[in-house]
Amino acid sequence: MNIAFSPCPNDTFVFHAWVHGLIPDAPELEVTYADIDKTNGWAIHNQGPEVMKISFAALPWLLERYALLPCGGALGRGCGPLVLMQPDQASQDTEAAGAINPAVLSGKRIAVPSERSTAYLLFRLWAAQHIPGGVGEIVVMSFDEIMPAVRDGKIDAGLVIHEARFTYPSYGLALVADMGSWWEADTGLPIPLGAIIARRDMDIASLARWTRASVQYAWAHPEASQAYVLEHAQEMDPDVVASHIELYVNTFTGNLGKDGYAAIEALLGRAAKEGLVPSFDMKRLYDASEL
Repeated sequence: MNIAFSPCPNDTFVFHAWVHGLIPDAPELEVTYADIDKTNGWAIHNQGPEVMKISFAALPWLLERYALLPCGGALGRGCGPLVLMQPDQASQDTEAAGAINPAVLSGKRIAVPSERSTAYLLFRLWAAQHIPGGVGEIVVMSFDEIMPAVRDGKIDAGLVIHEARFTYPSYGLALVADMGSWWEADTGLPIPLGAIIARRDMDIASLARWTRASVQYAWAHPEASQAYVLEHAQEMDPDVVASHIELYVNTFTGNLGKDGYAAIEALLGRAAKEGLVPSFDMKRLYDASEL
């Protein structure tokens, strides 16, 4: 069976057991390691592997063809995307308490990891409330290219995800805003980041069972996946990898649950209302929720 997920530590940690044949009765996996912007595009155009890790933000375009698995994905608290700038740029406009005024982003050229990502939706919803006149040009870049581009002055600001949350100080960058902190304060819900989807003509119940078994194996034997995770990690520091896994692999990875589905509805409902995603049948989100 074919599957695509990112080389990030949370994905390799989750799928290590299945990839290495440690889940009884599960089929052998042929893995494609791909950035989420690529998998979003594949799924939207009905291309790519049968099972993929995508952004929750891409679901409105593809729910008629793909089912959302109730496990294996990434939701959480304290793990939102960050908006970063060079310190000298950001310090040009600060608020009374010393915090950076979001208005500094007005008219700026900003890099994002995908226009169909949760990070981008959160940013646009946040920007509508906080940036008078709106931002300037949006430039899509691979997530690992964004911080170097901001550091080198090729872009005014960047929206970053994944391990950038832990490593951005090493690039000499300043935090303008934390999309996760804003979302959680505004809604009280976790942030829906990455989803596992499968084509609807597949055995969704078995896929959910094998995925959940792989998650449970990872939790029970965290040392087993270490070499595999480090082999594919963009950030090789073991402490950063451990922090990444701890943050992004949590109870929602085992089961989306009531709060998980509520968070997905809240994000996509707001985005549809703002015209950022097409309208869709919300009931399709729950097709595999009981598995």
